[in-house]
Amino acid sequence: MKILVCISKTPDTTAKIAFTDNNTKFAEAGVQWIINPYDEWYALVRAIELKEKDPSTVLHLVTVGGADADPIIRKALALGGDEAIRVNSDSHDSYTIAAQIAAVAKAGAYDLVFTGKETIDYNGSAIGGMVAELLDLPYISLATKFELNGTIAMVTREIEGGEEVCEAALPLVVSCQKGMAEQRIPNMKGIMGARTKPLKVQEPVAIDALTSIAGFGLPPAKAGVKLVPADNPAELVRLLHEEAKAI
Repeated sequence: MKILVCISKTPDTTAKIAFTDNNTKFAEAGVQWIINPYDEWYALVRAIELKEKDPSTVLHLVTVGGADADPIIRKALALGGDEAIRVNSDSHDSYTIAAQIAAVAKAGAYDLVFTGKETIDYNGSAIGGMVAELLDLPYISLATKFELNGTIAMVTREIEGGEEVCEAALPLVVSCQKGMAEQRIPNMKGIMGARTKPLKVQEPVAIDALTSIAGFGLPPAKAGVKLVPADNPAELVRLLHEEAKAI
């Protein structure tokens, strides 16, 4: 079996967010970059578990980005990937990114494609579905459990008010979220081995982007807390009627 895990570079959750060029670009100076947690903790680790269960499994990683993504790719390889492919493109258009991933997946004839449910910077949740459509494959989103019996996958996913269990034959595209696996930390053997694992760089296929970024904006600053004396309930009622509902 061949598995392809999609990973992306995102700012650390503690990074200070700012924008440049008239609020059209993210200010990257001084930002610590990490593997998108949904890609790392759930998609990649579950793929590693499948490989541990069947050592004949081939596990590849793919990311779409520039050379500055190489460190996070090496970390992903240290966790357990066999080799990685970086498509040399800095596009932020979801369709363009999905098309690059689909081209890699098609060329590699993968049986299973894992993505995180979304990235923590754009929160788009669009890539997995687009990749599946471009490959003309079944797609199961928001997966919390994944089991494989031969070429048949049993996938548990979240739905409104409960869970749904889906059965699908490989090949298949699945987006993963919390519950799929437990976070791992690379060990020293993995870190050392990642230095020599293949990291292939290929140029992107020609795709016309469907979207562009018009601008970014920070959320409004939080208002200060207003304290109301316990002996003045009328003022509390007034604030709830006149100000609280406007927040």
